[in-house]
Amino acid sequence: MVENMKRSNFEVLGLCCATEAELVERILKPLHGVKDISVIVPTKTVHVVHDVLLISESQITDTLNMARLEASLKPQGEANNEKKWPDLSTIACGLLLALSFLKYIYPPLGWLALGSVAIGFPRVLFRTIASIRALTLNINILVLLSVCGTVAIQDFWEAGVIIFMFSIAQWLETLATHKATVAMSSLTSMVPQKAVVAETGERVDVSDVEINTILAIKAGDSIPLDGVVVEGKCEVDEKMLTGESFPVTKELDSIVWAGTINLNGYISVKATVLANDTVVARMSKLVEEASSRKSRTQRFIDNFSKYYLPVVVLISASIAVVPAVLGVPDINPWFHLAIVVLLSACPCALILSTPVTIFCALTKAAISGLLLKGGDYIETLSGIKTVAFDKTGTITRGEFSVTDFSVVADDISIEALLYWVSSIESKSSHPMAAALVEYGMLHSIKPIPENVENFQNFPGEGIFGAIDGKDIYVGNTRIGVRAGCERVDCNVQLVSQEISTPRGSTLVGVFSLVDTCRSGALDAIEELKSLGVRSAMLTGDSTQAAKYVESQLNHALDIVHAELLPEEKAVIIESFKKDGLTAMVGDGMNDAPALATADIGISMGISGSALANESGNAILMSNDIRKIPEAIKLARKTTRKLIENVIISVVSKSAILVLAIAGYPIVWLAVLADVGTCLLVILNSMLILQEKPKYERESTKSKYGTFLEDKTITLLDKQSNNDEESQGLLTVEKCGKECCKNVTPHLATTNATKHESSEPPKYSLLKGNNHGNFVLVEVHIGKPSNGCGVDNIGSLSQPEIIIE
Repeated sequence: MVENMKRSNFEVLGLCCATEAELVERILKPLHGVKDISVIVPTKTVHVVHDVLLISESQITDTLNMARLEASLKPQGEANNEKKWPDLSTIACGLLLALSFLKYIYPPLGWLALGSVAIGFPRVLFRTIASIRALTLNINILVLLSVCGTVAIQDFWEAGVIIFMFSIAQWLETLATHKATVAMSSLTSMVPQKAVVAETGERVDVSDVEINTILAIKAGDSIPLDGVVVEGKCEVDEKMLTGESFPVTKELDSIVWAGTINLNGYISVKATVLANDTVVARMSKLVEEASSRKSRTQRFIDNFSKYYLPVVVLISASIAVVPAVLGVPDINPWFHLAIVVLLSACPCALILSTPVTIFCALTKAAISGLLLKGGDYIETLSGIKTVAFDKTGTITRGEFSVTDFSVVADDISIEALLYWVSSIESKSSHPMAAALVEYGMLHSIKPIPENVENFQNFPGEGIFGAIDGKDIYVGNTRIGVRAGCERVDCNVQLVSQEISTPRGSTLVGVFSLVDTCRSGALDAIEELKSLGVRSAMLTGDSTQAAKYVESQLNHALDIVHAELLPEEKAVIIESFKKDGLTAMVGDGMNDAPALATADIGISMGISGSALANESGNAILMSNDIRKIPEAIKLARKTTRKLIENVIISVVSKSAILVLAIAGYPIVWLAVLADVGTCLLVILNSMLILQEKPKYERESTKSKYGTFLEDKTITLLDKQSNNDEESQGLLTVEKCGKECCKNVTPHLATTNATKHESSEPPKYSLLKGNNHGNFVLVEVHIGKPSNGCGVDNIGSLSQPEIIIE
């Protein structure tokens, strides 16, 4: 049965607001074979999961069109076709209405207005019948009552105006929402529809490509499917997907994503997913699913309208019926007032405002690289008071290098220890593990994971494995406590326990690692501070490493907690929530409890673990955490738009009602106000799609002037010239940053301050920009460097030469 289930997409132009969405659901749910329905009002799209053996796509379309909802099948991934002109019935209706104005020249032409009503009335009538059958009170019923009322008092011209403007309103709404739909479809349209099979050179449809097929990608081509590079090297533009401004180098075993562009070179890619399961496809589905989940505000407005509409109908009916019962001589003004009340009180703009605004916000966030799993999280983000970050892989890159590896036991060789550690670490997925395995390979030590027995992972502590008859613990100070080792004062340590030895646990080795802060991490935290949001860092790493990262971030973090277990992170998040809404940003399995505990959990999507993605409420597609404050600003702007839309809706309708009560019940003006308000609400919401993030608007020039441009030297220059000027070191005057002000003699030398020690200064070789250049930067002994415009150092036990 599962194999017969299909998810079909339908474009339903007759969708106006949430009341029509309810109508669609009530029409389709009783159909035999329909299992699930999802209505997305802003894009006028309906997703139906159905059994193809019991009901076909054409049958679903015909059922919707019986209610005159203008439904058609929408192929997967295609954007709505822009309806540049109204349909023929609307044009004919408007033409007859315009000709009826000539009644002042030739009175019989006034009857053309009745012809206008006759042409447009059937569409409203059929929709009204469908609404009544589905027990749904919506705008169609209100329009029908208004038209019948004006015809009853023989005001055919105003009846024609109601019909014509109602039809034009739906066409204009379709035009207005088309831009939002195009923005959403840009996520899927960037993926090519054809792929080239490397073995045969044949061009095939992307949907026909199977997993493990090798595809050929030439320079300038878009990558058709997610996969792994198996041959070649190139630079890939990932900006459309991750927001990464600079090209990313891809070589053997690199992961590539559908929709990204090969800028140069030739690569062969092995497809790892089908077309419907690519990151881009999942992004599109996630945004649409999030749009179908109603936010708290939307649920409140929808529930309000359920009671509001019947009350409005009763009030309008009372205004028309009571004067007639009382025998008022001229009841025409009362009929006009009743019709104006009916039309002016229509809550379409109010009901439409929330889903359109939320959809635009979700789309904007997705295009910027942040996927939110529901409209509720937009509202949550707007009120965030605290953002907590994991350290490794979130604030820092999570790309470790081993800077020191030493044995402290006399009876163990460093080769044996490297073999044990790299073999055990080869079974771990932690970023540190890859660094230790690579370090062993560099020293000609090949890990043999098959020899490791009883492997165990202790989140927040380390790992354990038995090899060559020895129990090896690798981790931080906590793992030493677990192993019963008395000496646990090292930052990262290896503990060995011999099974038959009564001495217990013995420390046999120590090592140090280096990690670097992500570019933009300091900017993100400072931006949060400017928004009135406090920032915290929660890490399972040592206090020493946490303090070092804090120093690299210029002590901008408000709160730092170190040496935490996963459950302790969740407890701290609970305490943060007492002071207001809290967000948690993390990438690893250890962060899952905290992500689930926070009011909104944000996982680092591409680099994050599957468990983190499942536990989080949002997924950050790139590793640029500057998108977090930008998302908060987007959420706050969305909240402002929601408030503005409510004000626009209420004020415009109130003005028409006041005018009517004052003795000027103008029906056509009430219709115009209803149409105009809907359009204003839609256009105001779509302003969300226009603004670019601050860091994208800024010039690509570094905030530190021309530091990266004119201070970059090569190692050859350094070696070929020994004078101080050619060493590429910055003087205090040239740097100008806080880290180089008030330099004291104990710091490493610059051109302005001589090094008094006979020992040559040690330097860190840090990556200065994304163009492959390197910058020599002095290491400040005793006072951590502030970065001086290059990628910051994450945690150093002592100055070393580091090549990133």
